[in-house]
Amino acid sequence: MSDGALPTYTGLLPDHGRFDYRPITGRKPYRWPNGARLAVYIGFNLEHFAFGEGLGAGIGPASPQPDVLNHSWREYGNRVGAWRCLELFDSLGLPTATLVNTALYDHCPELVAAFAARGDEIVGHGHTNAERQGHLAEHAERELLLACRERIARESGAAPQGWLSPWISESRHTPDLLAETGYRYTLNWCHDDQPMTMRTRSGQALWAVPYPQELNDIPMIVARQMDGRDFARMIVDQFDEMQLQAQSQPLVMGIALHPYLVGQPYRLRHLRRALEHLCAARERGELWFTTPGAICAHVSGLAEADPDAFR
Repeated sequence: MSDGALPTYTGLLPDHGRFDYRPITGRKPYRWPNGARLAVYIGFNLEHFAFGEGLGAGIGPASPQPDVLNHSWREYGNRVGAWRCLELFDSLGLPTATLVNTALYDHCPELVAAFAARGDEIVGHGHTNAERQGHLAEHAERELLLACRERIARESGAAPQGWLSPWISESRHTPDLLAETGYRYTLNWCHDDQPMTMRTRSGQALWAVPYPQELNDIPMIVARQMDGRDFARMIVDQFDEMQLQAQSQPLVMGIALHPYLVGQPYRLRHLRRALEHLCAARERGELWFTTPGAICAHVSGLAEADPDAFR
């Protein structure tokens, strides 16, 4: 390699070392509770953003700070959209995994309390989505994970079992730190349709539960400019196809939602129809509508009897 040139690999490429390659077609079968083949969960992202600084999705081109247009659009989700979505979830009897920025406990604690009161799982999602955690020094990242865990336990009555990094941003040490600070699973990795264990430096177990980067309203609606009707059709198509695939092996289907997007009335109308389609299948006993924490608990129990099945 000449000076200044990029490396040319002819052998093994750099690897994360967290898990081995295993094709989905060569794994042991098992079942979800009540004999279901497909587990479905809603990852409902409740987020808060700093005014006049930091990161955030945009409905329009970023303006010089303070960017009132994009900040107020995102805040609509906390003031209106999330409450409309909660009404929809209640009407259909749907649980959610509520992914929470702990800054919400200072900004609008009644919103988080409303989801906790209905028994939803509260998942750690950083302090604010105005920041990424991947650039933090190891000690600072550990402090963030501990602070979020302690705040959720104090405010909502139970410490979170799972974590989703703001913007899916990780350092090299994030899985190790999650295991060491008491988290049982991560939603950061989108590499599979089944849960699996990840290696950590301490040897403590950390599960990777599938979280969608495709069936997710931010990349679809914001980045690809898909309208609400097409995103709802995408949910239905994903379910119908995965339901067929799950006849031969258990699978996980996550739906990632943000209330400033799907909480807009015209999008909520389409989301309602998509979720009604899934609920009809639930009534026929064709799926397990659940949370990632319940998925993690189920496979953890199975893994005690056969650890190699989930590596």
